Amino acid sequence: MGTHYQGTPTETRALDAYIKLMRAANSVSARLERRLVALGLTENQFGVLETLLHLGPLNQRDLGRKLFSSGGNITMIVDNLEKRCLVRRMRDTTDRRFVTVYLTDEGRGLIGSIFPGHVSAIVEELAALSADEQDGLGTLCKKLGRRDAAISATGAP
Repeated sequence: MGTHYQGTPTETRALDAYIKLMRAANSVSARLERRLVALGLTENQFGVLETLLHLGPLNQRDLGRKLFSSGGNITMIVDNLEKRCLVRRMRDTTDRRFVTVYLTDEGRGLIGSIFPGHVSAIVEELAALSADEQDGLGTLCKKLGRRDAAISATGAP
C-alpha cells in the first residue's frame, strides 16, 4: 500500500517509494532479528561482534560510527557484550579517552559459529530477487546513501 497523500506526482512517487523501501527493510530486518534473538543476541550486539571479527579491534568511537550508533548506545552495547565475556575493552595508555574494543576467544568463537548461518539467512531473504535485481538494489541503495556526499560536492541544498 502506498501513500494516501494527494500531493504532486513527484511527491506521491517519492512517498510511495519511501514507504515500500521502509516496509521491505523493516520486514527483512525483523525476520533476521528473530534468528539473532533466538541465538541470544540483539541486532546491534551481532553488528559489534561481526565488525570486530572482520575489521579487528576498533576504538569504541570508531565502532559506533561504523554501526551508526551514538556514543551512549555503543557504550551500552559493549557493556552488555563485556558482561558476557564476548568482548574486552582496553584504555589507550597515552590517551585515556580512547577505548579499544577487542573480541575475546569466546566472542570470536560465538560470532564465528553463527555468522555463516546469518549469511545463509540473508541469502534466503534476498532470493526473492534475481542476481541482477540484487545488484540493482545494491546500486540504488548506495546512490541513496551517498546523497549527502553528492550534495556536499555540488553545493546544492
